[in-house]
Amino acid sequence: MTPPNPSPYELGTFLPGGHNTDPPLPETSPTTNYRLNHSMLRIRDPTRSLNFYINHMGMRTVWTMNTGPFTLYYLGYPSTATDRADLPAWAARLSNPQTLTSTLGLLELYHVHGTERDVEDGGVEMSTGNVPPHLGFGHLGFTVPDVGEALERLRGEGVRVVKELGDSGRETVPLSGWEEGRGVGVGELHGNYKRFFDQIGFVADPDGYLVELVPQNMQ
Repeated sequence: MTPPNPSPYELGTFLPGGHNTDPPLPETSPTTNYRLNHSMLRIRDPTRSLNFYINHMGMRTVWTMNTGPFTLYYLGYPSTATDRADLPAWAARLSNPQTLTSTLGLLELYHVHGTERDVEDGGVEMSTGNVPPHLGFGHLGFTVPDVGEALERLRGEGVRVVKELGDSGRETVPLSGWEEGRGVGVGELHGNYKRFFDQIGFVADPDGYLVELVPQNMQ
């Protein structure tokens, strides 16, 4: 007996808007001006994580604050030559509350004091969301001009490459054998998706979080 298809969408068909059944979004909606402003990651060692996101991924510090029990680090990308030439002025401008809350694509690193210790010494074990059975969070996605060049540079700088260009087998997807063994997510990737996935790379940050590299000129 064939199990029922859990997806309402035709296999392998790219559907902008899905089935276009979302409700209208009138200008009078209370959510019209909502924006996705930032994502937050718990980190164990700020020195390692800041080195990765600043020196390897090119982000820069917008602001930081030691709150007592934890320290916050907000990172972003200076988007213009003027901003890149004067990082203190850029950070000061973005740190203004009105500007900060209207800026998109920020990353918040959240370091709870004491978690940098080894688990044996009272630290905590961090979950990345991709290791069974603690599944949930998937990855951060960054667009880059040249994925292959980025992968080779990062590899040369000691960053762990998780997925190479052109790899699109099940073993390269955040879909574990642990799930497949339980009848979850079985089957092979459809060729229409593989065409896109072949153009994408993955690396791991110091805590093991997956970082997806997507080409800005995806074909």
